[in-house]
Amino acid sequence: MSDQNDIPTIGGKSFTAVAINCAAKAGEWIKTKLGNYTSLTLKYSAQDLCTEVDKGSEMMIKNLVLTHFPHHSFLGEEGVEPGPEASERALDNVRDAEYLWIVDPIDGTTNFVHGFPFFSVSIALAHKGEVIVGVVYDPMRDELFVAEKGKGAYVHGKRMQVSEEAALGESLLATGFPADQQFALPLNMKGLQALVPQVRNIRSGGSAALHMAYLAAGRLSGFWEIGLNSWDLAAGALLVAESGGRVTDTKGRPYDLGVRHVVASNGHIHAQLLSELEKAEAVG
Repeated sequence: MSDQNDIPTIGGKSFTAVAINCAAKAGEWIKTKLGNYTSLTLKYSAQDLCTEVDKGSEMMIKNLVLTHFPHHSFLGEEGVEPGPEASERALDNVRDAEYLWIVDPIDGTTNFVHGFPFFSVSIALAHKGEVIVGVVYDPMRDELFVAEKGKGAYVHGKRMQVSEEAALGESLLATGFPADQQFALPLNMKGLQALVPQVRNIRSGGSAALHMAYLAAGRLSGFWEIGLNSWDLAAGALLVAESGGRVTDTKGRPYDLGVRHVVASNGHIHAQLLSELEKAEAVG
């Protein structure tokens, strides 16, 4: 984790150092539990999974954060009841906090359960509703993606920059298959069907946070998904923005913590991506 020395802190307070430390410690512990979890529960649907490792990771991160910043607010996925309405209520209760930590302790739990090595720890810090720190850590590749508001985004200590593809036909996109099979999944499938013939290819890795990190690093040209939550997007949205990309909702409105239907891109293909999703009636 040599990246820790390459990223400055904000205003003399070690917000970023704490976020990096939390992500690293949780990620290293999660990695030891791969193939070794003991309980598996279903949350919102048969596709929405939780293990004791998710809960343990969140508790570890929360305890570490509150040890350093006891007066900060905390929003973690595992502390929220399942379903989109509960997620929105939980965010509404804390989104105006001066400092709010937004955490997905394992983004990609289904992958973790199956031993598929594509999952991450996502940690963001928002100040009065604006994300100022974003960290996404992939423990299987020991890749740490870090962004600070106004100071750029980095991986392996090197500054990231989004890709240069200027048209959908040159683009590699990513999306997901939402756990909400009544609303979000059918809409996302409409978008998928419309876009597959128009792009170079589409990937679905199973971790929105890593998709956003890969977009920031220039490995993807764009990403969209219907029905995500603040903990899926907050850290990744800052990574993309600080790497020169663009993040909006599916109707083109600027990203904020309440966005659930997201489009992120290198900026060059953003208008085309929004237009195709609108034509496909896949914006939510």
